[in-house]
Amino acid sequence: MRKRVWNPYLAGALAGVLLVLSVLIAGKFLGASTTFARSASVIEKALGIDTSQFEYFTTKKGKYGPESLPNWQLLFVIGIVIGAFISSKLSGEFKIQMVPDMWHKKFGSSPVKRGIVAFIGGVIALVGARLAGG
Repeated sequence: MRKRVWNPYLAGALAGVLLVLSVLIAGKFLGASTTFARSASVIEKALGIDTSQFEYFTTKKGKYGPESLPNWQLLFVIGIVIGAFISSKLSGEFKIQMVPDMWHKKFGSSPVKRGIVAFIGGVIALVGARLAGG
């Protein structure tokens, strides 16, 4: 586990085994995008916004509303962050870096530009995932 880089085929196979075990044991598929939608409803409620006016948060008996958290999927997302941190520490790769080396070589050293592009990319990926239903 203290190797610098995991074999991508081994990592993919282990993720596949985790998915199968998740379905067999808990009856749940791995996923994270719904947690972001549910988190948005919690934030909106905390800001005093009436989430019941949005059909998305009230559909399926409030499946995506503020009362839907915490749940297993939120814990899964938290586990991803913790697991990534532990893995990076064990591999010796952990470092705090505002602009990755590859980005710096191609686009410059601006952390603001990097943050804006990363945010836009994340929004596109999340919208795509939600449109696809997962």
